[in-house]
Amino acid sequence: MKSMLGSLSLRYLITIAIALSSYLAQAQNMRVMSYNIRYKNTIDSINGWEFRKENVVGLIRYHQADIVGLQEAQADQMADLEKLLPEFGWYGVPRVEGKAGEYTAILYRKDRFKVLDSDTFWFSETPHVKGSKSWDAFYPRTASWCKLSDRKSRREFYFFNTHLDHRGDIARQKSAEVLHAQITALTGQRAVILTGDFNASPTSITYQKVVEGGKLMDAYMQTKTPHYGPVNTSSGFWVSKGPIRSRIDFIFVNAKVRVLQHATLTDQQEGRYYSDHLPVMAVVDLTR
Repeated sequence: MKSMLGSLSLRYLITIAIALSSYLAQAQNMRVMSYNIRYKNTIDSINGWEFRKENVVGLIRYHQADIVGLQEAQADQMADLEKLLPEFGWYGVPRVEGKAGEYTAILYRKDRFKVLDSDTFWFSETPHVKGSKSWDAFYPRTASWCKLSDRKSRREFYFFNTHLDHRGDIARQKSAEVLHAQITALTGQRAVILTGDFNASPTSITYQKVVEGGKLMDAYMQTKTPHYGPVNTSSGFWVSKGPIRSRIDFIFVNAKVRVLQHATLTDQQEGRYYSDHLPVMAVVDLTR
């Protein structure tokens, strides 16, 4: 009888240990999002920022994002998000001075992450010159980054966020080269997560340059469970029965990051998305 009770107790303890281990592993996972929120533009009418900002905030909260790479965020929009999402801190620098300057801002949960370092560079032949642009770029374009410490996993990692030029094909290709050079110079052997609107599809030379050499990998291709939602992300505001135009928003990771889930989110109300891009989300861990 004692032997049977001892055996049952051992099995119970093993079950508890496995469950606890699984819980702790899940607690250390990070929910990463890339989201082009569309700049404030009066021509958007009913889809203007003032009518959708609460939905953008609700989406970020509902999907429990831990860290978000934003594109096309202007100063007024960042002020709104700072007020509406007090649990998040953020880092970013406008690509040009003035009210219309867009940020490639990084939102992060203040109770989870500590910022150890941060900076912004421009996609040009002089990447550390503010407002610089080169090649056939239409606008100055930036990448912002943070070196973060995760209080849950006790690991440090780099998070980069960017938005490549919408007109200049050569500028996008050269920007991918600058991005690679900066990531290599900054990160060493640390885990790297890169989010952004690349204005380029997976068949483009720009995309091939991003993943060239295997240092960065498309999270969509690395996920341990099947991708959820539509593949393409350039949606426009209106929900349509036709196909979504193209996949230009991405999350990339290096070999230090394991991708557990990957999704394109299609939250909408009354036939309208909350931006003209769909957010991309990945659940990742840094256990390697």
